[in-house]
Amino acid sequence: MFQKILAPVVAAATLLALQPVARAADTVEMLHWWTSGGEAAALKVIKDDLTKEGYQWKDVPVAGGGGEAAMTTLKAMVAAGHPPTASQILGYFAIDYAEAGKLSDLNALAKKGDWAKVIPTALQKFTTTNGTWDAVPINIHSVNWLWINKPLADKIGAGEPKTFADFLAMLDKAKAAGAIPLAQGGQPWQEATMFDSVVASTGGIEFYKKAFIDLDPAALKSDTMKQAFDNLAKLRSYVDPNYAGRDWNLATAMVIKGDALVQVMGDWAKGEFKTASKEPGKDYTCMRFPGTDGSVIYNTDMFAIFKVSADRRKAQTALAEAAMSPEVQAAFNVIKGSVPARIDVSDASFDVCGKKGIADVRHANEAGTFVGSMAQNYAQPPAVAGAYHDVVTKFFHGEIKTSDEAIAQLAKELTAAK
Repeated sequence: MFQKILAPVVAAATLLALQPVARAADTVEMLHWWTSGGEAAALKVIKDDLTKEGYQWKDVPVAGGGGEAAMTTLKAMVAAGHPPTASQILGYFAIDYAEAGKLSDLNALAKKGDWAKVIPTALQKFTTTNGTWDAVPINIHSVNWLWINKPLADKIGAGEPKTFADFLAMLDKAKAAGAIPLAQGGQPWQEATMFDSVVASTGGIEFYKKAFIDLDPAALKSDTMKQAFDNLAKLRSYVDPNYAGRDWNLATAMVIKGDALVQVMGDWAKGEFKTASKEPGKDYTCMRFPGTDGSVIYNTDMFAIFKVSADRRKAQTALAEAAMSPEVQAAFNVIKGSVPARIDVSDASFDVCGKKGIADVRHANEAGTFVGSMAQNYAQPPAVAGAYHDVVTKFFHGEIKTSDEAIAQLAKELTAAK
């Protein structure tokens, strides 16, 4: 259903991308999928910073929370020979363009700003190619979060769940009270994002590494993975009947309004709460998915910096410098809900959720529990992540009937895709 809805949007965006574009030397052309209220507000931080420096901003927005449509548009622009100044991009997509020789050399900027000292080593796998910086990370997101409507939770007597069993008990209380327990968007990337947390909760972060970082066949076919699918099936029973095709921010809005109790979603959801003038601790609670506290299952929004004509490089350099500025990273992430990609940025301007996010990243980076999201293209390349999405969504929607079938299909599909 999602693909049917998305197809005309992708077609229109791709057609637009293939049209000749007149570009001024002082224009920053940014392709992105930040189209929700909170995302657009965060992007405006960078836009305003560059505008003050005398640069013009040209948006190339492509709707679709997982970025699939944007990547289709980007591919068309690059193939047509007129890439954007930069594009929002995830993980292995950046590596693919770098290895194809499409990205710029940012080493001079990186050396000037000591980027290697302030960006977590794990992220540098995606921002550098053979020692050359070619992308800049603007944030660190993590997917293993719960977002809870606090007034509703207080009303039904639901405390913060410490274990998965506690989480189910909380959802049962919401169901008994007549509220939607779990706000969910029925799109493959959203279901896979939730499953990242379920797997880490069920088996622990070391099991997650074996299964999704190492693609260990024994882990993929294990009783632990079977239990993870069983747990996902339990969560499926708490979503409302109209979830299929729902965008993630609409599911977040259900929690904001009190129509639903909780959402399992990355911390970009916090940007929606902020845009709605909601306060953590009063209007909503942020916490790690039960059983994953102390770990960060991350993705990062990066700007891939493409090779462009000489007259466009000044604007491109200005964008890269702005994105890596500690001041811009702080202001951007306060709104976006994520935390700075630079680990040296102060948490003074962040709310309680942001402070926890920053502390969690620093702890996980030191403890070895900072791991890439399988759903968000940071554990494996897109082909493997796509196979993961496919199996998880088929199970969630009942096309794969049992957990035994699911683990067999998961092992088969991931192995074939790698």
